[in-house]
Amino acid sequence: MRFQLMRFFFSLVTAAFAAAAVAQAEEALVFVTSFKPGKEGAIEAFRLEIPSGRLTPLRRAASVENSYFMTVSADQKFLYALEAKEFGSKANESVAAFAVVGRDGKLRLLNRQSTLGSASCYLHLDATGRTLLAANYVSGSVASLPVRKNGSLGKAVSRMQHAGASGRPEPQDAPHAHCIVTSPDNRFACAADLGLDQVLVYRLDAAKAKLTPHDQPPGRTPHGAGPRHLAFHPDGKRLYAINELGGSIAVFDYNPQTAALVERQTLSTLPADYRGKNACSDVKITPKGRFLYGANRGHDSIAGYRVGPDGRLALLEITPSRGQEPQNLAVTPGGDLLLCANLAGNNVVVFRIDPDTGRLSQASPPISVPSPSCIRLVF
Repeated sequence: MRFQLMRFFFSLVTAAFAAAAVAQAEEALVFVTSFKPGKEGAIEAFRLEIPSGRLTPLRRAASVENSYFMTVSADQKFLYALEAKEFGSKANESVAAFAVVGRDGKLRLLNRQSTLGSASCYLHLDATGRTLLAANYVSGSVASLPVRKNGSLGKAVSRMQHAGASGRPEPQDAPHAHCIVTSPDNRFACAADLGLDQVLVYRLDAAKAKLTPHDQPPGRTPHGAGPRHLAFHPDGKRLYAINELGGSIAVFDYNPQTAALVERQTLSTLPADYRGKNACSDVKITPKGRFLYGANRGHDSIAGYRVGPDGRLALLEITPSRGQEPQNLAVTPGGDLLLCANLAGNNVVVFRIDPDTGRLSQASPPISVPSPSCIRLVF
């Protein structure tokens, strides 16, 4: 146990130095998934100039069918992407492991493994980089896979099946796991379940890449909210959930010792007079924890908030996303830029974040990408 703790803290120190370096970088690789079937499905690579916010196409990095989501290792050497012959079918989907080769956006396939679930929709790497977590929407489950030293994946070690329902009509008549992230200390994993209106907590054994049930009750969002994605505050004491069905963001107090979650605030992501359809998608917080952003599909906008000393949110503005159905957001490590993938708008837009106010302004012309669903940065 002592050796494991020492290795974990060493990995945190290494990650901190790496984060400080990339925060000063002026250029990055950007990988964007095209959520398309068959030969149209792909991961596209771009170069991002951070001072100007300009994106330049590099190459089609990989052909991947229906790649809904992906994640990148902390050392920036490996990328993991979901893929499916038929997204949302009863068949288990898979995750493909790639090595990032050089600085021109090339990816080299390492292997593939099953996620042990259908409509897999989220991937997350733990702090050590030894465990890959997956959320499976249709099957209502989460799974953990071991990451080998060469970046390839072993077969799934654990699969946690969610149970119950919110008591509302479809999609809340069954569990639908939509996101799973590790706590800042890497002891726990929190999973947002849209069908249950809950954030469930699991214990994580990173050395074994294993999830086990935790005896702490789940965090609960307002009835019918449908939590979709999660983001921890950098201080490790707050967790934010964007609610797809409720058009809102929930603020939870998080106890690092017990992993207890207590909902303290829920704010709308929409203008008070908006009456149209909407489904929230993604939530991101800036590296210093000062500003938070949530995406609205339907209203097609990005809601920006100032984060108070107690973690509570105050609305700054709601900015048009410059495209239809903003699906995914990414913030550069220095907190300078926010990138937005507009799925139905077939474009990616780069916004500049005002360092004092948190307000967004478009930094460069939108760049065309077919059905972009996920953005990841490599420095």
